[in-house]
Amino acid sequence: MPHASDAIQKPMQFVQEAAERWRADLLDLLRIASISAQPAHAADVRRAAEWVAECCRKIGLSAEIVDTAGHPAVLAEGPHRPGRPTVLFYGHHDVQPSGDLKLWHTGPFEPIERDGRVIARGAADDKGQMLCALAAAEAWIATCGDLPINLKLLIEGEEEIGSPNLAPLVERLADRLACDHVLIHDTSQYGEGVPAITTGTRGLVYIEVLLTGPSKDLHSGVYGGQIANPINELAALIATLHTADGRVNLPGFYDRVAPLSPDEARALAALPWSRDAFLAETGSLAEAGEEGFSTLERQWARPTLDVNGIYGGYMGAGSSTIIASRAGAKISMRLVPQQRAADIEHLAIETIRQRCPRTVRCEILTHASCDPYVSDPTSPAILAAKKAVSAGFGREPVMIRSGGSLPILPMFKRVLGADSIMLGYCLPTCNAHSPNEFLHVRDFEAGMRTTTAYFGLLAGAA
Repeated sequence: MPHASDAIQKPMQFVQEAAERWRADLLDLLRIASISAQPAHAADVRRAAEWVAECCRKIGLSAEIVDTAGHPAVLAEGPHRPGRPTVLFYGHHDVQPSGDLKLWHTGPFEPIERDGRVIARGAADDKGQMLCALAAAEAWIATCGDLPINLKLLIEGEEEIGSPNLAPLVERLADRLACDHVLIHDTSQYGEGVPAITTGTRGLVYIEVLLTGPSKDLHSGVYGGQIANPINELAALIATLHTADGRVNLPGFYDRVAPLSPDEARALAALPWSRDAFLAETGSLAEAGEEGFSTLERQWARPTLDVNGIYGGYMGAGSSTIIASRAGAKISMRLVPQQRAADIEHLAIETIRQRCPRTVRCEILTHASCDPYVSDPTSPAILAAKKAVSAGFGREPVMIRSGGSLPILPMFKRVLGADSIMLGYCLPTCNAHSPNEFLHVRDFEAGMRTTTAYFGLLAGAA
């Protein structure tokens, strides 16, 4: 086990010795098909919540099932000690659907260990990572009789369907959930053998543009060239959304974009990155995007606009020579710090309306919106996390951002006033949301050690 100070040595030793037992518990939890997206599995989602609540009670925490308008969450906590920092640990016990069963080595809810990996749906996202926090809590209670921090846990059952009832729950229980820091194990390492702390996520605006021309599909020979074709007009409209150098062509889109700090820019440039590996992973022929920035800068620190789907007209076998009545596109925009989702949504809608020709009717729907999030990489909580990762993994972490979006982060900041510490232990290649999702046993054990160390380090025990 990596070196740790005397104050955290005993609980870290305990959690290492308990690793095999926790691995067996993980396998047990993974057998529960808690697929929140499928109504047929609603009872399984509740069973997973009950499993987590009972596990919390076994290790010495109080716990209860909290019902929502959808699937239940678990709320647990240790005793409150005045003067100690309060940490709210957030995780989720629901999982993604199985996907193509023929691609799984065994059933998605028949967990197996193979080549040092635990393979099952939810192994990495998020059951395995979530259990690291419970193991850490047990280690402190078992060896010291108490936790060095005030610990609260909120383990929800709807993360994989967008957490529709999480914000109302947090707002309703804001006093009970009040905390100094939010801790999340639902991100990943940077790469194989390169642990990471994630300090930021991009925001999101998701809209749908629907153009309607004639009142019904028309014969293209009889009417072609005489009335507007919604598909042609949509293609032309989409073509205006980027410039030739890859920039998003919406006036004012970049006005509030915050550049990377010099320290962040240097740290990002120093990360190991392979163009060949990137192209092999994506199956792409070449890199593309906004000129003047590296691929990692485009992924983490630059805003984007992408067309996620186009529909309209005849797409069946053979041919059907029509002018379609309607055509639509779904468009997402990823946002970076200082951009506001509400502002960008308004900007995109107004610009598209102005550019839409008067020969078609334009309807724009909004589907999702959340602000970007960034934490201070030099805060005491992040510095303690760096020391914890060094103790748990035996290697100092790199500081990264995520290209994806986590609406819960700005929500926690808004409602609870607390910043989030994102300590992820799985690999980015862990097949989350895909067949044969896995978590390395070594990373599961390192994660348990890291969270154990973090509880002590955050309390100033080291």
